Amino acid sequence: MFSELDAFLSILTFTPAIGAVIIAVFRFASRPEDQGLIDKNSRVVALGATLVTLLFAGLMLLEFDPAVSGFQFVHEVVWLEQIGMGYRMGVDGISVLFVVLTAFLMPICILASGAIEKRVADYMIAFLLLETLILGVFTALDLVVFYVFFEGGLIPMFLIIGVWGGQNRVYAAFKFFLYTLLGSVLMLVAMIYMFLQAGTTDITVLLDTAFTPQAQTWLWLAFFASFAVKMPMWPVHTWLPDAHVQAPTAGSVILAGVLLKMGGYGFLRFSLPMFPDASAYFAPMVFVLSLIAIIYTSLVAFRQTDIKKLIAYSSVAHMGFVTLGLFSMNMLGVQGAIFQMISHGFISSALFLCVGVIYDRMHTREIAFYGGVVHKMPVYAAIFGLFAMANVGLPGTSGFIGEIMTMIGGYQVAWWVGAGAAVGIILSAVYMLTVYRDVVFGEITNPKLNTLTDLNRTEWIIFVPLIIMTLLLGVSSTLVTDITAASVEALISNYDAALAAPAQ
Repeated sequence: MFSELDAFLSILTFTPAIGAVIIAVFRFASRPEDQGLIDKNSRVVALGATLVTLLFAGLMLLEFDPAVSGFQFVHEVVWLEQIGMGYRMGVDGISVLFVVLTAFLMPICILASGAIEKRVADYMIAFLLLETLILGVFTALDLVVFYVFFEGGLIPMFLIIGVWGGQNRVYAAFKFFLYTLLGSVLMLVAMIYMFLQAGTTDITVLLDTAFTPQAQTWLWLAFFASFAVKMPMWPVHTWLPDAHVQAPTAGSVILAGVLLKMGGYGFLRFSLPMFPDASAYFAPMVFVLSLIAIIYTSLVAFRQTDIKKLIAYSSVAHMGFVTLGLFSMNMLGVQGAIFQMISHGFISSALFLCVGVIYDRMHTREIAFYGGVVHKMPVYAAIFGLFAMANVGLPGTSGFIGEIMTMIGGYQVAWWVGAGAAVGIILSAVYMLTVYRDVVFGEITNPKLNTLTDLNRTEWIIFVPLIIMTLLLGVSSTLVTDITAASVEALISNYDAALAAPAQ
């Protein structure tokens, strides 16, 4: 039914923006003395808009045909017919789950923003606009539209960190903005070249356009500069720990849960299918960078004294599994990379929320401050333990599926790739179990911890969906792989055919 509605995907994408407009109108039409009412209504509207978006995403997933490898729910409005530019939207098996993941996490972010007390309406507007821009990235089928959404997402995230972040929020916000913007400038230059060569900005046409091997090399590097920063890959990862530490809890959730995935999605949508010769040529370099990220940032995580920064470095390590799987370019590797991104979206979000729970109570993230939390917060300790185990890759959780698939996919390319990834899993167990032991177990030596209280109703509502998804995907991986299989198989087939074709 919804697949026949041309504008359904656009309605889904812009529903949060409509919520942002409603909040803005209400905010500017109200009197300053009604600030309490403005804040309350802003939260209600934001939650309602994100829940409606989640409903639309669920309906889209029900209507989605996983047997079709091409794009579905396509909506096209021609802007400049003379140069082949238009507003084009659509999803395939690669992008549809990222749309659902974004819609799933946003209501959780709104609920997790109870600690925000200043400029609440502006905060909610920023989050709703951010959701629309992220959804646009995963649904855009035009280079210009993609770039607008891709770069536009920097603005609300910059404000979320810079206005509602921690003590060094301005420094972290500018570092985040400049790193990601500078990388994307090269991508814009590459997009202009692609338009001049193909005569269109239609991504579906560009996927079938054969660029020369020499052109592919430069185009691949230009796109890599943007996507590597967004992931982020080592050594351009240094903006992420600062951004996470300074961002409010909900900002960290959406940053780790969705924004990092835009880099992996970019590799899947552009680098691998459009520049296959260059992707094959640079794959060994990507493997080396991925293994450095997995091993080095795991060692750095182990030395952290701030829980949030530890989890931030953990995210860099886990994104190393993603790039490793993607550039193995076999079914297990690519399927595993997509699964890892979806799984990491749930697990990392939950871990940052776990940090937020105790930070809201004690207003510190220093590991040394805690100890014996289990005595005052047994339910919290159990939930934190579950997600710590999932982050390690415990069988039965979604973390295990993504890591084992990408490891096997990498091993099929070269034994040292799989072996290096295995070392990273061991190191992740070391730092996650260590921080869990230091925070949760032992006796309470800090008398301030005696005031701790266990999870409240809102926190229960936040964690239950994440627990369900982490365990459900851990025992039923086909919920993801069945949806992605046809599109991934088509991607790999086209990639292999392009490599086998005679050089132009």
